Amino acid sequence: MKEIIIRFATADDAHTICALIKGLAEYEREPDAVEATPESISTQLRLPQPPFECLLAEAAGEVRGFALFFYNYSTWRGKQGIHLEDLFVPEQHRGAGIGKLLLATLARIAQERGCPRLDWQVLDWNQLAIDFYEILGATVMHDWLPCRLQGSELSALATEGATVS
Repeated sequence: MKEIIIRFATADDAHTICALIKGLAEYEREPDAVEATPESISTQLRLPQPPFECLLAEAAGEVRGFALFFYNYSTWRGKQGIHLEDLFVPEQHRGAGIGKLLLATLARIAQERGCPRLDWQVLDWNQLAIDFYEILGATVMHDWLPCRLQGSELSALATEGATVS
């Protein structure tokens, strides 16, 4: 196995990031759900304060995985943390320690930035990922369920909101 290098993605990596997002969507059985484009990712990464950061794992000049993350905030801790939105290593590169290295690097970044927590979600059917995360010491929080509003439901509720001044 070639040496794995972890680096921060730049706007120039937008096509690669988008391809990895699409690969993850296929793996998660939602191949048609991706609306992000290389152009939208590039534009966002060029902002003075991008809405996300992304780590890329490379070996032999080829990107072999990614971790896309952003800050969240814990009211209980009174500190920001890191939310890992996506972690993905294409199947042909799994088993080489890339996922663990990406997570370990992100854990180090969290500590360096004073973030007491690193949070993410895992699909309940993805037992391989659940087992992997638990081996690393993560707690799978079965008592917390994710909630989401989007599309027409988001619009309907928004019409009942107050105007903020």
